[in-house]
Order: sequence, then C-alpha cells, then structure tokens
Amino acid sequence: MKGLAEKPISADSAEWRLTVNVKRKTAAEAIDVLRVERDAVVAFVTQAGFTRASVTAASESVDESFDERRSAGGDTIRVPDGFLATLAISVTSNDVAAIEQAYRSSVKLKIDGRAVAISAPSYLVSSLEDVKMSLIGAATQNAQKRAAEFASQGGVKVGPMRSASQGAFYILPASNASKTVDDYGGAYDKTTIPKIARVVVTIDYGIER
Repeated sequence: MKGLAEKPISADSAEWRLTVNVKRKTAAEAIDVLRVERDAVVAFVTQAGFTRASVTAASESVDESFDERRSAGGDTIRVPDGFLATLAISVTSNDVAAIEQAYRSSVKLKIDGRAVAISAPSYLVSSLEDVKMSLIGAATQNAQKRAAEFASQGGVKVGPMRSASQGAFYILPASNASKTVDDYGGAYDKTTIPKIARVVVTIDYGIER
C-alpha cells in the first residue's frame, strides 16, 4: 500500500551565476576587456547588497575562436576570427529574497551593454534529510489509513507491517505541486523559493480475518 505526505517549505539559500564572455582580435585585448566587464558585474552585485565574501570569480580563460564557413568546394572549414575570453562569477547567499531581487534587476547589465550571460538563480533547501524524515512518519500513517479502508471494504482487518520502503522524494514548485509525478523518480525543483516537499512510501501489511 502506498502512503503519501507533503508539506510546504521554502528555499533557505541560493546560488546565482553570471558569465562574462568577451571576443576580441587578440588574446591580450580579450583579457583586458574581460577584466573591465568583470569589475562592472562585481560592482553591480556588491551594490545590490552582497559582500565580496559571497561573490566568487572563477579563473580567467581565453581560447582561439573560429568561424565556420563554406569553402569554394562546398566543404565546411573553420577560420580563426579572434579570441574568446570567459569568466564565471558566482553569488551565494542565505538571503534568497535579495538574490531574487538582484536577478530581476540584472537586466540593467544588458541595458548598459555589458558582455554577460545571466543565469536564473538556483533556490536550495539545506535540510533536505530533515524534511524527508519529518514526512516519512506521516506517509506511513497515510498508508496504514488507506490500507484499513481497503480492508474494511473486504471484510478483513489490517495485520502487522511486513515490509516498508521509501519511494520517491520530491521538492516541487508550490505553484505546480499537483502535477503528475513518477513514484520512483523523485524531483528537486531549484527554480522557485516556495516549494512543496512530498514523500511516497510503500508498505506491505498482513491481513487478519
């Protein structure tokens, strides 16, 4: 017999990535412009209220860039067309509302012409195991209640538990928690702050006549 339990939870931390990409004719020029763009992005993030300790800039990388073209014979050829410099900036914080607000405001970087790709934040729950354990008992009670209802319809009683296993564990968007989900696949939504935690258990009971 399957049992289900769920409860609302909220993300308590967030990770946000912004990636600076600069293409120039030479590697030195690409790196120089990359650093200017990096400083502008970091300044935007710190002005949004995040400390420098919560902002991490990855190592710079620069690679030769190629453009694919058709040759006179119809073959695809790769022609060097400069250098691409890249750097990822990560922001981590327990203030998920501040991350959300900064993400919404980051369109200003695009308006200002900054060479940055802006990813949506990942909203995380730090105590997933505690959340899961808090739901297993309720899911077990739900399974027992459902088993008792089925048994009563057949004129028998639910006997001792013979085996039990946890099925899927879901963290779903609160706005779409009613969608159909796989009993065994599980899910972990990282796109929203309000979420629904759901646990499914499967319990085998004996039958008493």
